[in-house]
Amino acid sequence: MIDWERALLSIPIFLLALTVHEFAHGYAAYKLGDKTAFRAGRLTFNPIKHIDPFGALVFVLSNFTFGWAKPVPVNVHNIADAKKGMLITAAAGPASNIVQAFVFGMLIRFGNIPVYVLASPETDLETILGKFIWFGLFVNCALAFFNLLPVPPLDGSKIMYGLLPRGKEHIVYNLERYGPIALIFLIGFGFLTGTSIIWAIIGPFVNTVIFIFTGQNLF
Repeated sequence: MIDWERALLSIPIFLLALTVHEFAHGYAAYKLGDKTAFRAGRLTFNPIKHIDPFGALVFVLSNFTFGWAKPVPVNVHNIADAKKGMLITAAAGPASNIVQAFVFGMLIRFGNIPVYVLASPETDLETILGKFIWFGLFVNCALAFFNLLPVPPLDGSKIMYGLLPRGKEHIVYNLERYGPIALIFLIGFGFLTGTSIIWAIIGPFVNTVIFIFTGQNLF
């Protein structure tokens, strides 16, 4: 059953987080000399340009935890150092989510917003705003670490490509044949069994960052 309160608070955060995420990819590529995203109209903060229907569906099925947007087109051959360009443009997306998470975390820390506000049944503006800020922190952390998984087509696989020694890039090319299938399997397994392997991997990282930013444990 859908938690409608969580949905209404998380969806705007999700759209903002993904829009900034994809803009960051495109902007990093643009600054490095690749204008592919700009020419495709993807260097924008318009969320409609970035929504991927399946990624949005996964966000709902994962109980508003993680998902993805339509990848921004990047041609690293327009960048002087293709490997470095791949690394920087891929890392820009998750980095933008960590920056957003930091902002929400500081609002929580200096606004003295306790984590137990999430369980409050109250519907006053202060409580709703507190939940919104906590969801902003959580969603951005979850998206950052989900996208850092080294599974194609996620950003982590492109970061791995940029970090691999020259001549070893074929490792990522080989993963591209099985990555999307593996990702769909992991998502489907979590949905059908209620046990998310993905969350088991990224959850500890998410909680650690949340504790660093706020001084409070979410889980």
